[in-house]
Amino acid sequence: MLLWVPQTLLTLLLGMLLTQGEARHRGGFQAHNTSRPALGRLSDYLFTNYKKGVRPVRDWRKPTTVSIDIIVYAILSVDEKNQVLTTYIWYRQYWTDEFLQWNPEDFDNITKLSIPTDSIWVPDILINEFVDVGKSPDIPYVYVRHHGEVQNYKPLQVVTACSLDIYNFPFDVQNCSLTFTSWLHTIQDINISLWRLPEKVKFDKSVFMNQGEWELLGVLTQFREFSIESSNCYAEMKFYVVIRRRPLFYAVSLLLPSIFLMVMDIVGFYLPPDSGERVSFKITLLLGYSVFLIIVSDTLPATAIGTPLIGKGPPWGRVRYGPGTEEWPPPPCCVCQPSLPPCPECTGVYFVVCMALLVISLAETILIVRLVHKQDLQQPVPAWLRHLVLDRVALLLCLGEQATSHRRPATSQATKTNECSDIGNHCSHVGGPVDVDRTRRGRGSPPTPVREASLAVRGLLQELTSIRHFLEKREESREVARDWLRVGSVLDRLLFRIYLLAVLAYSITLVTLWSIWQYS
Repeated sequence: MLLWVPQTLLTLLLGMLLTQGEARHRGGFQAHNTSRPALGRLSDYLFTNYKKGVRPVRDWRKPTTVSIDIIVYAILSVDEKNQVLTTYIWYRQYWTDEFLQWNPEDFDNITKLSIPTDSIWVPDILINEFVDVGKSPDIPYVYVRHHGEVQNYKPLQVVTACSLDIYNFPFDVQNCSLTFTSWLHTIQDINISLWRLPEKVKFDKSVFMNQGEWELLGVLTQFREFSIESSNCYAEMKFYVVIRRRPLFYAVSLLLPSIFLMVMDIVGFYLPPDSGERVSFKITLLLGYSVFLIIVSDTLPATAIGTPLIGKGPPWGRVRYGPGTEEWPPPPCCVCQPSLPPCPECTGVYFVVCMALLVISLAETILIVRLVHKQDLQQPVPAWLRHLVLDRVALLLCLGEQATSHRRPATSQATKTNECSDIGNHCSHVGGPVDVDRTRRGRGSPPTPVREASLAVRGLLQELTSIRHFLEKREESREVARDWLRVGSVLDRLLFRIYLLAVLAYSITLVTLWSIWQYS
């Protein structure tokens, strides 16, 4: 019994000594920890047992909501042939990581920490329209706040596929979408929401570089849930980037030269129709326009399914946003949709119609030159054509001098022959008595000089009659040519006015539609 008491006292003494040593050791360790930087202590605290391969939620039934936002910085290129749009955007996203939370009072009131992106869990949100990797700078860090919010900001050069519609070039409006969605996780694991209000995203042009060929009209947003299989449902956020081409450069380099050539073609109608210069002039214009189209063919955008039809009504598409339908921009004349039958075109093709007008003008010139061309065997103008053109059409065009210019009737050949015969008989009759008397006075004597003079006069009269016949035929041929010239001049005036009305109507239609497209 006495031996047990000293052992108990010794045990208690050793326990007290050990407790004091542990207290001293723990106090020294805490003093050592407080001497380290707060950022280092916070980093060790966050990543001691962190698993970046596991979705950062304590309850696996709770989805991780990722809020995203974009700001368009610049439109780098629009490749119509390959149907590719290259944009430069500022991309932002944030989500809550429940394993990256701390009390700021324990770490020198630190509320925000930048950590490497490779060290934490990051959602696998991609753009569905990606076709190539752009030259984007690598941002290796993200911000983490003390309540677990992770902010990931990075600039992106986005090379995406886009259905580019260039039919109403250079007044075209393009609508390209950027679809952000998780490549693997369903909506039960990762949900997507919009960081800012849609109105703020739509009209945000604070950082857009507005000096290029394209003008940013707005960025529309749409959230949608879709399912590939019946059991899997995915969340996606669409950003519709609506841009419009600035047409000034193309209007100066493409439209103005074509307009000048058309004006010169109209001025060419003032050349005389009976001269061959008009045909050569219009052929030169047609050749020049063909060379102009060859030169500008490289400037015009082209696609695999068509070429830009300058002046053609735009096949305006309807973009659906959620349950309703919003059209951007509103169609001026007709509305088309890929799923619906094509609508009628609002107007014709600009360059093709201009070329067709030049060809029609050349054909009209050839027709008029053929009518007024002088020929020796040209038939007289038919009576119905004379009445229709010189009377009706000339009166319609207020050309009174053309209607009063009628060709006098030609003298019949029989009348001319009878006159000539009468003259000859008269000549013979005049010379007859003299010859008889002279014959009676001197039979058997040689012919007198009066007989020889009579024969000479008769031959001279026959020559004069031949000359008269020739002059009358030539005058008749000239009169026929003048009649055809009058008919050709009236028809030329009529066709010129019809051509001028067609050109004016087409020009007014184009200017009106282009104004609607530009300011819509």
